[in-house]
Amino acid sequence: MAKKTHAAKKDLPATEVPGMMVAHSAEWDGYLVDFAKLKEQGDMSPLLEGLPDNMCHAPHWGYLFKGKMVMKYKDREETINAGDAFYMEPGHVPTFIEEGTEYLMFSPKKEDEEVKAVFKENLKKGITALKPD
Repeated sequence: MAKKTHAAKKDLPATEVPGMMVAHSAEWDGYLVDFAKLKEQGDMSPLLEGLPDNMCHAPHWGYLFKGKMVMKYKDREETINAGDAFYMEPGHVPTFIEEGTEYLMFSPKKEDEEVKAVFKENLKKGITALKPD
């Protein structure tokens, strides 16, 4: 069977974080591809506690289909709006400003899995995203 390097969102397996998001994901050549839809608004900073500087250290590239996100860095904030392509450099904390935010994101597998492991441990402890002001 030939290696598959493309897929429709509907054909990718879905993972749900109850009440928070649904992601359809694939791994291609050491990178994770995520189509994600956020069910609610949220500042993700509590879920990143335990990572270096309590920030996501994985770089991400993507496209925001719907909604609005704010990326907090040590030295600045950047707003990403629907229709924007984006690069999130290491050392960021996302806040999803609008319910129903949808994006496509590409991330190096190793770093992304390290971040998701901490994220999942924090969820198990009952830690959730903060509601933005």
